[in-house]
Amino acid sequence: MAQGQSGAGRAPVELPSVTRRIDRRQKNQPSGPITAGRPPGSLDLVLAGNDYLALRQDERLLESQINALAFENGGMLLPSVYPQFRDVERKLERRFADFLVTDASVMCHSGFAAAEGVIQSLADPDTPVYLDLFAHTGMWQGALAAKAPVHHFRHNDADHLREQIARFGPGIVGVDAIYATVGDRCVLADIVDVCEAVGAMLVVDESHAIGVIGPNGDGLAAELGLADRVSLRLASLAKAFVSRGGVVAGSARLCNFIRQESRSSIHSASMHPWEIARITTALAIVREEGWRRQRLAGTVSVIRRGLCDMGYDVSCSESQIIPLVAGPEARTLKLRDALENRGIFGAVMSAPVTPRNKSLVRLSLHAGLEPAHIERILDACRTIRDEVMPETWPSLTGQRRAKGLNTVVPLNGSTCA
Repeated sequence: MAQGQSGAGRAPVELPSVTRRIDRRQKNQPSGPITAGRPPGSLDLVLAGNDYLALRQDERLLESQINALAFENGGMLLPSVYPQFRDVERKLERRFADFLVTDASVMCHSGFAAAEGVIQSLADPDTPVYLDLFAHTGMWQGALAAKAPVHHFRHNDADHLREQIARFGPGIVGVDAIYATVGDRCVLADIVDVCEAVGAMLVVDESHAIGVIGPNGDGLAAELGLADRVSLRLASLAKAFVSRGGVVAGSARLCNFIRQESRSSIHSASMHPWEIARITTALAIVREEGWRRQRLAGTVSVIRRGLCDMGYDVSCSESQIIPLVAGPEARTLKLRDALENRGIFGAVMSAPVTPRNKSLVRLSLHAGLEPAHIERILDACRTIRDEVMPETWPSLTGQRRAKGLNTVVPLNGSTCA
């Protein structure tokens, strides 16, 4: 029998190493993935997505897509490395450059592709990459693809970053503006100071910040007045923009280089015209309707304060992302079920997304929550408090202090301290 063919009844090859990993996961999760709870019903409150500005059901987005489908005739699906055929995409790039007050931008087919493509394009075996321990996986994959030496630094610890660069030399530094698991902000001013002092390039992933914070929803770097001191900013457009795509923004020189070097862009089809139309409309709404950010900030403040008063440690959160860190997966499973039984659905996260025994239920708040929704969330957490025992969970405040991290100043100024 020729190699690669299998006889009747013979199973395809499964390597022993793969078998061990699958068996280990099934042993740790005998009831199935912890992320897979029951499907929500029509009356349940779903806080598992990233639609922070409540745009998902906005008719203007759908109308723009329908119009593009009717008049663009499908478009030409080529990689964005061929800009001469993608005028509609170039127009959107100019709009994003204007929005982010920078020279240029490059559209990508996802936020992951943007993060991976930037690091892969800029790094090489002679260029060290320094990543915050909680930086987006796309950056880590980009460094791996570039075969670059990778050095992590402790989460939000600018002093440790300085020590690492002193040891291994200047390179590329990657951070998230808002970290997706526990919702804390990057200590960006400190990171910028280190990068400028040692001559390192700084890449900031604004995925969970763009649209939500900043003078016009343009992210953390803009809010802090640091945008012109950051080499490159990137973002997924699947969060506040509720669209498929990603964007990289910076100098024209860097953006043109990334367009030609990013393997994830070179070997992937560009965005569809109706996707570009949806993003264009979402961008206009983000810029013009600042009341959505204001309403979200007020909701975050009320819910965070309410949870703190009940004894839930959400002190690390400085954003619309509220983490309920129960710890071991068994406790998180119990928390998930308790919330779902009361109609509240969050996103469950566990290793390898979180550190082992630091699994959590993430509540992603959004601007569409009404006062009745807010009270429902708080009432559910109040009702299950004795059942899930948050006082036994890992202390996030203690972890921050032990690492010497900055004092938390959450959105709208509320804090558990």
